[in-house]
Amino acid sequence: MGYITNKTWIATRARLGRLARFGAATLAALVCLHAQAAAPGITGTRFDLSAEANRISQPDGMSVYSWGYGCRTAPAGFSPSAIAGANCPSMQIPGPTLIVKQGDVVTVTLTNNLPTAAGNTSILFPGFQVCAAALNPDGTCPAALTGVPGLLTREAAHGGTVTYSFVAATPGTHAYYSGTQGDLQIEMGLYGAIIVLPTSAPGTVAVPTGCRAVAATLPNGQTDFRNAAAAYNHSTTCYDREYLFQFSEMDPRIHTQAEQQAANACTLPNGCMTVETEPYHPAYFMVNGRSMPDDMDPNYAVQYPHQPYNGNPHMHPGELVLLRIVGTGRWQHPFHEHGNHVRVLARDGNLLLSKTDATKAAGPLLFTTTTTPGLAMDGIFYWTGKGLNWDVYGHKPGDGSVCNPDANGYYTEDPHAPNYYEWCADHNKALETHPFGNVGSGGPVTLPDSHLLTNGSWYGGSPYLGPDATMRATSPTGTTPPSGTIANPPASEAGFAFMWHSHNEREITTNNIFPGGMMMMMLVDPQVFLIDESN
Repeated sequence: MGYITNKTWIATRARLGRLARFGAATLAALVCLHAQAAAPGITGTRFDLSAEANRISQPDGMSVYSWGYGCRTAPAGFSPSAIAGANCPSMQIPGPTLIVKQGDVVTVTLTNNLPTAAGNTSILFPGFQVCAAALNPDGTCPAALTGVPGLLTREAAHGGTVTYSFVAATPGTHAYYSGTQGDLQIEMGLYGAIIVLPTSAPGTVAVPTGCRAVAATLPNGQTDFRNAAAAYNHSTTCYDREYLFQFSEMDPRIHTQAEQQAANACTLPNGCMTVETEPYHPAYFMVNGRSMPDDMDPNYAVQYPHQPYNGNPHMHPGELVLLRIVGTGRWQHPFHEHGNHVRVLARDGNLLLSKTDATKAAGPLLFTTTTTPGLAMDGIFYWTGKGLNWDVYGHKPGDGSVCNPDANGYYTEDPHAPNYYEWCADHNKALETHPFGNVGSGGPVTLPDSHLLTNGSWYGGSPYLGPDATMRATSPTGTTPPSGTIANPPASEAGFAFMWHSHNEREITTNNIFPGGMMMMMLVDPQVFLIDESN
């Protein structure tokens, strides 16, 4: 199934329902929802992390006792640097996203500040050759290792530390998570992601042929929020925007048991908790540690002090959007990105190329990017309106609009134009058989009177994309919406929203209440609208 609708209306419906359900005093205080998203994280080559307990919030009002990784001391920096309010608390879910360069020697020191009853803890870095100590100057692992022996890796005892070092040899998106009592500790929140930026020379981030280097601003003057020019040192992996999605689920029964036993006296490395992790009945389904609609609030929002990352992608038509996807927890999550399929570029840092032509990507085109626990993938999503067979900008013959196709059939002459990247074969094609507004007639669809649909300030009443979309769809005898109040001004913004959500219906609920869980909106706005991810 697929949806195209006014972005602010549909993105806000869930918020209105949530506020009504939990007794909000007023809806008048709501402001227009602008998307803020990116792939934020901490930078450097040495990371001083802690593992400790705290609480995270859910949209049903619950505060859930959890464990998470965080920064014990301040990181070297944050990326993208343009995002305001960046911080790294001592506990967060998911853990801090570590952003490093290919070839970097990465050193992570972990201090175990979990309750004594939790026992030891650790971190696994799948896909990397890890030494449980700082590497020697010649890159070898010293004989004396840090931490204490564990089943899968060296561990940090309660109050103690362990150090891990590895060469970030493989670019792309990777997972990290606890290697100690995984059924309990990963469930409690001990997981995160690593983004390895490709390099063309030691310390130099790659800019493959055809890719645009990261700069302060994009060609249209808007801020560049990318971490790199490409996901890999390959011209097929260029991108214009990037977003990281970590999918996880949570069984509150397990968390309650852990909280009840957290104060137990203990001297055993395996801890002194008797927590039943089976049968497994998750009630919360999260994207980057938040459930919908919380995942549509800004990164580093103050109301989520231990859930700093959001999950609300935003794009202009024609932009290549890099999706960094990590499966965490126990379940597979069949996540569906409405609007287009996703072309997979790589899995766990392994670029998928054609056997006969190494210049071409050969990853599958997926209807759902099903996440397997522990698996990471990189993929490209884009939307242009091509193939819809109607003019999504609401043009009509004689209105002076221009769409001169480039070699690929798109309008790319003026990156500042409202219809930049329009599919010119559909230019001037009517949508409505009998249009109510100032648009061309003769299309295949008869839409109802827009006045019958505009039932609030969160719906623009227009099927068109662009700053004059509302005007084009407005009745000559009235205004849209009739109240004269509109949250997203039609002179500057009128976009589409595509619902992105899990295809497991239970996973789009929060504690069995719909809507919630693994759901968000991909917001598509015309080129003239500023996508501001800095606040």
